[in-house]
This record gives sequence, structure tokens and C-alpha cells, in this order.
Amino acid sequence: MNALNVAEYTQTLGLQAKQAAALMARADSAIRNKALRTLAALLRANVQALQADNAKDIERATAAALSAPMIDRLKLTPKVIETVAQGCEQLAAMPDIIGEVTALRQQPSGIRVGQMRVPIGVFGMIFESRPNVTIEAASLSIKSGNACILRGGSEAIDSNKALARLVQQALVEAGLPADAVQLVQTTDREAVGQLIAMPQYVDVIIPRGGKGLIERISRDAKVPVIKHLDGNCHIYVDDPCDIEMAVKVADNAKTQKYSPCNAIEGLLVARSVAKDFLPKIGAVFATKGVEMRCDDESRALLSAVKGANLKTATEQDWYEEYLAPIISIKVVEGVDEAIAHINRYSSHHTDAIITRDHLHSQRFLREVDSASVMVNASPRFADGFEFGLGAEIGISTDKFHARGPVGIEGLTSLKWVVLGNGEVRS
Repeated sequence: MNALNVAEYTQTLGLQAKQAAALMARADSAIRNKALRTLAALLRANVQALQADNAKDIERATAAALSAPMIDRLKLTPKVIETVAQGCEQLAAMPDIIGEVTALRQQPSGIRVGQMRVPIGVFGMIFESRPNVTIEAASLSIKSGNACILRGGSEAIDSNKALARLVQQALVEAGLPADAVQLVQTTDREAVGQLIAMPQYVDVIIPRGGKGLIERISRDAKVPVIKHLDGNCHIYVDDPCDIEMAVKVADNAKTQKYSPCNAIEGLLVARSVAKDFLPKIGAVFATKGVEMRCDDESRALLSAVKGANLKTATEQDWYEEYLAPIISIKVVEGVDEAIAHINRYSSHHTDAIITRDHLHSQRFLREVDSASVMVNASPRFADGFEFGLGAEIGISTDKFHARGPVGIEGLTSLKWVVLGNGEVRS
């Protein structure tokens, strides 16, 4: 497909999405929920067929020597398929917020003024690797009454096409326009350049992938962008704390899965508990092959741990998103230094404190400038499904419009509504 054809093709997608968005915005909630439940059933009925298409992508990725984390993100396992199917059902069971009028207030003039929640219209989603994002984006688009154009990575093209066919089948069976969810069928990169420069059709762009992709989209887009660049997440182990809890949570937050953006990359430990805590978590990391990049104080405390892979941390390590079995470790004086370190070096994605001190926990919640802040829980919970949103379109570290996991509300806007009875302004 040459550049001219790509431009014509994306313009056609945009026009079709705009037309479908108008139909979606006025579609009854019951019909949109039917589409979601139908999609869940179709996903479960097509596990083997989906895995067959997914195997083609994995085979190509392996032959192209893509990294292990990238290949891991590509996999459509039965568990992944079941999770997105459950996400569709969870969304279908949630109340419909479209058309909801809030904060209706009577004014001295006699008019009543409030705000109504409405769909954004058309969003473009550009993502890499994870084909399950196709279903997460599509299901949220359906629930929120929007239309979307999805552009997955070339490495997942067969998986994405198979999933998109099921989405369009579910839409048609429910009586909704198939064009409400469209997948860009070409892997030509020019399609991305066209998609992010169509404000006449696309209301917002949501990139989800590596830092390079998101930086490019943010730089070149002519429509608003909801984004996060990276996930440099932290756990701070406070004094006082439950040491065993701290070990369990830090272990889960780092090793349950290395590739997600909500896995921790930095571990901060209060000086007064470091002697008890660090050898225990160090033993866990050593057993699991996690490389520890330490400041001098933590390295000294971890040096006796059998099999520990210790390296001296550089200044860059505090900024780093490893997405690998590597973690930076630093001993800090207490909650003040921990908060200062996180606000300086983190990507403002997700950060957690393990503590028994209520005042410390409240300070951490208020003062850590991140999209999700947690007390005594693993940052791996920073996820739309786990937050009860049904699914997520991504995690935003922006401060405007949407922040943190972006679910239904993040794909809507508010407009002012005025109810009167013939009032005129004097």
C-alpha cells in the first residue's frame, strides 16, 4: 500500500468511525451491553482459533529475535482470553453513565444548571505487543458509546485481526454498526502518521507502548493525547512495618511479572528496618535471579546473601524502567526522603508504602505525585480490571482529563446542560 493509498484508507476509516460514533452515542445501554456479553461468549468459543492465529505472531517474533518481554506480551493464553472475556462481562454489568446529569443546581435567575456525561466521540488507539488490548479498547469503546480506530503493532497483526473480527461480529449481532470498532489492517507506519493528524475525525489519541512510540505520538499528533511514557514504580518500606508483609508485597510487585508498566523498578527502605528487611527480600530476589543495583548502604547489608547478584547503582538507575529482573535498591532515612526520592525520580505512575504508621500512610497518599498511590498493597494492582473498571484503555500519567487507569469515565466528557421555563437574561 503506497502513501497515497494509506492516506485514502485512513481517511475512510475516520469517516466511517465518525458516522458510527453518532449511532453509538444514541444506542440504548441494553444494546451496548448485549454486544459486550456476546463478545465475551465469542471469545470463549474461539480460544483454539485465536491461539492458532496468535501462534503465527509468536513464530514471527521469535524468528525476528524480539526480546523475551516483548514475546511474553504477545501471548494470547487461555487465561488472558478469559480475563478479557470477564472484563467484557464486568463492563456489561456496570451502570451506564452516558447521559447522566449531575450537580443540577437552581440559580437565582430560575434556571437549573448541571453537567451531562457524554461520549468523547472517536478515539484512536495505537499500541504495541499485547493483542488483548484490542478487546480492552473495543469493550470500553462499546460501553462508553464511542467509536474507535485501533492500530496494533505489526508483531501482533494476525492476533489483532482475529480479535477484531469477533468484535465486529458481536456488534452486528447486537444491532450496532460494525464500523464502531475498526482495526487498521495495514502494518505500514504511515497509517499512524495519518491517524494522529485527523482532528476532523479523531477526538483523542491514546498511545500504549514503548517510550519511543509515545514520545513520537506526543510530538507529532494534531489531536489531544492521553499518555504515559514509562512505569518507574516504587515500594517504600517504612518504619514501623510488618516485615513479612513487606517481603511478600515487594516480591509480588517485582517478580509476579517483569514486563508490565506497574511492576516496581525501585525499592526504598527506611534505615531503621533495613537490617531486618533487606537480607530477607535479598534472599528472595537471589533465588529468582533478580539483579540488585544498590546504593552503598544497601549493598553492605545484602553482601552476605547467598547467590545475590549485586551491582552498584548509578544515578541513571534511579530513573530506569527495566522491564526485566533488575531492581534498584536504596536505604533512606525515612518517609520524608522516600517521598522526595519518588517525586524526583519516578515516572508518576504507581508508588506504594508498606507501613503501620497511619500518619505516614496519609502523608504518602497526599504528597506522592503519582497517578496511583497505595498503602500496604502491591503496585501490580494498578490496572483497570483490578480497580473494578471492567478494563482499561491504558494508564495515564497526565494530570488533565484522565489520570491513572483509564476506564469508561476517561472516555467521556462533560457538557453543561441548562433547564429553564422561559427565563431570559436581564
